[in-house]
Amino acid sequence: MSEKAYEIGRLLRAGISGFVAGTRVLVQDAPRFGALVRAPLGEADSIYGIIHEINIDDDGLVRQLVTTEGVDASVIADQRVNRNVPMEMSVLAVGYRRADQPPRHLLPPRAPLSLDLIYQCDDEEIVTFTNVGRFGYLRHLLHNPDLPVSELIAAHIQQADAAHRAAGDPTWARRAAEELILLLRDDYPVLMQVLGALSDAIPEFEVAP
Repeated sequence: MSEKAYEIGRLLRAGISGFVAGTRVLVQDAPRFGALVRAPLGEADSIYGIIHEINIDDDGLVRQLVTTEGVDASVIADQRVNRNVPMEMSVLAVGYRRADQPPRHLLPPRAPLSLDLIYQCDDEEIVTFTNVGRFGYLRHLLHNPDLPVSELIAAHIQQADAAHRAAGDPTWARRAAEELILLLRDDYPVLMQVLGALSDAIPEFEVAP
């Protein structure tokens, strides 16, 4: 398991299909939409997921501040750093890993526990997870109608592509797009939305359906 991944929050609630984590509003290298993250399953196993929503709820003080004129910058900074209401990250489960075995692109056998630490995966983990099999984890994104599928896939592939390029593989994103074309061959409208979002996320990258 990579030791370079860093903590981004703690688990608030969870199920086997996904979980919600909370973190402070200002953190170093704040988690991004589409990022691959990891949560523990016991002492040796892990569940992997992709961030599909990020929310910052208000509280009583925020409601007062937004209607107050001339709020001092130090007050706003203090509210962002020290506020008790966390930023929430909703994560879709896309796979799991048992001890030192290769990752599996299946739903985990159980859910992580409340207050477990959540880690953002580093490039090494991203490459390892996304290179297993034939992009099986993408089906979890494609078969969830409640997600902004095209934008989420584009954001994830953009980040994963950067990790693969850093590892010396500039062809990963094209292979991913070819698999998406195969998976969406019977849903042309969604396919075009996904490819359009990919073209916006990676300008030099074009794939014809």
